[in-house]
Amino acid sequence: MRLFIASDIHGSAYWCEKMLGAFEQSGAEKLVLLGDILYHGPRNDLPQGHDPKKVIAMLNPLKDKILCIRGNCDTEVDQMVLDFPVLADYCWIYADGCRMFLTHGHKFSPDQPPPLADGDYLLCGHTHVPIIKDCGKFTYVNCGSVALPKENSAHSYVIFDSGEFTLRSL
Repeated sequence: MRLFIASDIHGSAYWCEKMLGAFEQSGAEKLVLLGDILYHGPRNDLPQGHDPKKVIAMLNPLKDKILCIRGNCDTEVDQMVLDFPVLADYCWIYADGCRMFLTHGHKFSPDQPPPLADGDYLLCGHTHVPIIKDCGKFTYVNCGSVALPKENSAHSYVIFDSGEFTLRSL
């Protein structure tokens, strides 16, 4: 199974459009969004092309392809305008022999992991810094941020294919 994993769009229609172009080119079966879809939050500057209504219009037609979990900037009002579920704090995905715990990263993180088994993967966004790191018992995968990268990182996402995770930039 091929997955396109992204996070932290923060209402940027400009970067959402670029992300969706990369998603289409990737051949991925599902677009996995790890939260912070529409709102930029009080700690962040407005991202380039900030237009949450346009982001809604771009994502809703893909509702059957999107798997999404809640970020710290996502609220119940976001669910009122998005046609796919966005309020789960985490989910498990089993694919290609990999067991993945998906969460935004503000409640669970490498420093405060959920109950994981040996060989599991912890997938997060939230920090806006892309990384794939062996943490001993589990592997931490952070796709970075589509719209607001930090620490001089690229606008990024992750492709999961045949049991492998690959960081990519937009």
